[in-house]
Amino acid sequence: MKDKLMLKDNALENKTIIVTGGGTGLGKSMATAFLHLGANITICSRKIEVLKNTQEELIKETGNENLHIVACDVRKYEEVENVLNETVNRFGSFNGLVNNAAGNFISPTERLSHKAFDTIVDIVLKGTYNFSLASGKYWIKENIAANMLNIVTTYSWTGSGYVAPSAAAKGGVLALTRSLASEWAKYKIRANAIAPGPFPTQGAFSRLFPEAIHKQLDPLKRIPLKRYGEHYELANLASYLMSDFSAYMTGEVVTIDGGEWIYNAGEFNAFDNIPQEMWDYIEKEVRGKNKK
Repeated sequence: MKDKLMLKDNALENKTIIVTGGGTGLGKSMATAFLHLGANITICSRKIEVLKNTQEELIKETGNENLHIVACDVRKYEEVENVLNETVNRFGSFNGLVNNAAGNFISPTERLSHKAFDTIVDIVLKGTYNFSLASGKYWIKENIAANMLNIVTTYSWTGSGYVAPSAAAKGGVLALTRSLASEWAKYKIRANAIAPGPFPTQGAFSRLFPEAIHKQLDPLKRIPLKRYGEHYELANLASYLMSDFSAYMTGEVVTIDGGEWIYNAGEFNAFDNIPQEMWDYIEKEVRGKNKK
């Protein structure tokens, strides 16, 4: 990944960042970029064996041994506080947080049990406010200028069928981002968000687009750029937002989805499917009606 990073090698050397859900997927990719850029990193997730494997892999890849791992269920506040304490014990303090831990699955809402709904909302929304609250209390008490980055989705503001728990939770995370950006700016604490489109990952992506659905509803057809996102592209954006180069940004959500949501929101964008030869006929029809 190093040769695809846009920031200079030492861009994050004064940062200590906690990445939730950092053992796999996009969290792992962001942590990799941060390590390449000189940051101290703590990654957490529920499975310690996954974290151990990731730690070994990332230290070998980046050459940066300042990578700490802590098992944590983000839904449990006492475990969140333990992540913060371990990070401070290892690195002296911390000034960055990436709320990336999430869960999701597709289902008609009426098929869900209340426990299934709780599972997603608790991981995504409760997990985010647990880490945000605990971190904010620490930063304010210690008078630390800090930076928070939340991973949301494009349906955080539109909503979406078949992922109602995720949409409700991510919408809450987006509101929390903007609320804390407004309230905590006086403490020199920034809060921004990224709304990614499809970035294939092992596990999560296949659960949202299982093979049978993928064949019928090809997600690539919804993306104007006709490709999925590359992990380094999101990692570059995250690195910028966690760096001092973005010091004047707070309360912002940045979409990186190949144009997917805005394209599908446009009333007439489906006219892409009209063959070129039909436009001559349509033009004549329109002109004819205008003359009348």
